[in-house]
Amino acid sequence: MIDFQNKSFLKMKQDSSFSKKVHELIAQGEEILDSYKSMRDGVVFTTMRIIVINVQGLTGKKVDYTSIPYKRINVYSIETAGTFDMDAELDIFISGIGKLRFEFRGRSDIREISRYISQAII
Repeated sequence: MIDFQNKSFLKMKQDSSFSKKVHELIAQGEEILDSYKSMRDGVVFTTMRIIVINVQGLTGKKVDYTSIPYKRINVYSIETAGTFDMDAELDIFISGIGKLRFEFRGRSDIREISRYISQAII
């Protein structure tokens, strides 16, 4: 499970490798929209939820998958990349849990991620 006391994820970049890792967790009718990776951990956005992947241990064979259904998100905020600051951020507020922050590097399309969430919660 995500450590909700340390609720920020290292800067991630777009990477399809985690899409393959969560394929067996995807429900019927659910589709993978995008995936991102930091050093070892990752996040996958689907049509129904956000799946946070936390790779543990020295060998990385132990993996924790935390599923956050979009319907549990109360409020979210995005910060787009600027001219000099190329990083973008997504803050989500989950009822009963609190705030979770994702930081994206480089050319990540944070507006597209915002559309995923908006379509699911509005």
